[in-house]
Amino acid sequence: MGSQARRTAELEQAKETFLPVESLDVIRSVDEDIVRPGVLDSWRRSRALQVHPDRVELPFVREPNRGSRLVRAAAPVLERVTFDLAAQDVSVVLTSADGVVVDRTAAAVPILDALDTVSLAPGYSLAEEVAGTNGIGTALETGQPTFIGGSEHYVAMFTGFACAGSPIRDPVTGRVIGAVNLSCLADRSDPLLLALATSASRHIEERLRLVAHESETALLEAYLQQARRCSAGVLAIGGDVVLMNPYLRRTLDGDEQTALLEHASDLLTSTLSGTALVVLPRGHIAKITAADRSTTRAGRLNVVFRVDLSGETGSQSRRTGRLAPTYIPGLVGRNSAWLHCCQQVRQCCRDREWVMIEGEKGSGRAKLAQAVGQHVKPDRTIRVMRSESFGSAASFVAELATLAADDDFAVVIADVDDIDEDILEAIVPMLAARAGRGWIAATTSSAAPAAPIKQLLPLFTHTVTVPALRHRIDDLEELVPLLLREITRGADVTLAPEAMRQLSRLPWPGNVSQLRRVLTDTVARQRSGIIGVDKLPPECRSVTRRKLTRMEALERDAIVRSLQDSGGNKQEAARALGMSRATIYRKINDYGIA
Repeated sequence: MGSQARRTAELEQAKETFLPVESLDVIRSVDEDIVRPGVLDSWRRSRALQVHPDRVELPFVREPNRGSRLVRAAAPVLERVTFDLAAQDVSVVLTSADGVVVDRTAAAVPILDALDTVSLAPGYSLAEEVAGTNGIGTALETGQPTFIGGSEHYVAMFTGFACAGSPIRDPVTGRVIGAVNLSCLADRSDPLLLALATSASRHIEERLRLVAHESETALLEAYLQQARRCSAGVLAIGGDVVLMNPYLRRTLDGDEQTALLEHASDLLTSTLSGTALVVLPRGHIAKITAADRSTTRAGRLNVVFRVDLSGETGSQSRRTGRLAPTYIPGLVGRNSAWLHCCQQVRQCCRDREWVMIEGEKGSGRAKLAQAVGQHVKPDRTIRVMRSESFGSAASFVAELATLAADDDFAVVIADVDDIDEDILEAIVPMLAARAGRGWIAATTSSAAPAAPIKQLLPLFTHTVTVPALRHRIDDLEELVPLLLREITRGADVTLAPEAMRQLSRLPWPGNVSQLRRVLTDTVARQRSGIIGVDKLPPECRSVTRRKLTRMEALERDAIVRSLQDSGGNKQEAARALGMSRATIYRKINDYGIA
């Protein structure tokens, strides 16, 4: 028996000894001269993850993003390595940080055909939790260059291959963002493969470093250009790089700087205008305007913001750093931005000045206007008019005309940006004739209104921005009890501390409306007493910044329910849902299921 065949037999014997037992004594008895410690550690992780040693079905995770920064930086390196190995049956593989194959090349077709038989192909995951010990997954798991040859693989179907993988790190953050892997048939492996893979990953990192330097230089130049022409605040964001001029660092404390960054980051991906008016935690009012936007050659978005600060709001804020709350029935919260909104709208109502209230849908814009109006004018009923509640445009216009006929009328028009153009054309001249009388608050979700709404804007002398719930998350302590009282009509029901903590972790894309719906679903499960985290609906077990599609939300809820039914056993949950264990692990991670 040759040395290679003997080693293969010894590895298989060691694996047969290792797999069926749990005893540490037996595991420790595995000869380290036969099984390297790093390989044994990976076998142990693979068994703990319940990876089947005989055969697995690798999941197709997603279509590769071939335009990503990593792919662009790696392309010439992979091309050169493939050319250098043209005489060998070696495939050069690039993966993402989670082990998904992004690209795969080889000069020889047979090795690609062989890799196809084990799904080592673009879009499939080779993460250790899915595929067990392998050159890609184990390198990513340990963060170290790794060679796995033949029977060192945990899963039998990979034992015909040898793989050398080396992680790729972001030169700025140091985080692992992918791996380069060289794969060949086990009987044709070469000790130099690991050195070649490591060299390739270093060359890719160097290219990433050059591109990152170009992106950072472009951001710095744009920042300095804006800083030279602006005496106010200047803030620049590009990837993980943040630049803030001395004026902002000197004027704002740590909490306010953090809040400013959060609001500016929202503008990076906003489909609305590049301007936001926000109130910071200590009462400063900040107008954030995107002054310069550019996309670098690496595909990174660089944005430079101009930040105009006005003084703290109210004498109370100057003394204590906080706004003094004013009690308005139906409204709760102590967040500075929220309190400032309430004060602004109340002042507009007292002065009979029409106000446009903008903010995200569900953030409580109409509720705020109605509650303030009722507080200022307790002898009147403040109507909230929504066009979708009327059977026709004519009935909406007629009702609004009736309400506005009184010289001291007060009305809230909700979601004017959703009102049909024919209704707007009818109500604009009617409202223009009533300007200076009564009080109107209108709500909009867009800071950059469409053309039909622009003809309405001159009638409103003030604009107030309501903060999203995620920007006043501490107000949950008062919002949740208020909403529970409203939903249950005063029943004795509260949320346990762990349930409140879970709610505070959520991004709340649907804002207060979503919170109300969540609490309504919750009390349908338990109508009294202290409600634990297990009674929260499935969407509350998922912590993700991304807004899910309807199908994704249904799938997430099904996974959460199945996990609850199986007592948290992922394998049983996967079986009940008809999906593989690897798939349910991936989806639990994707949906941020706690």
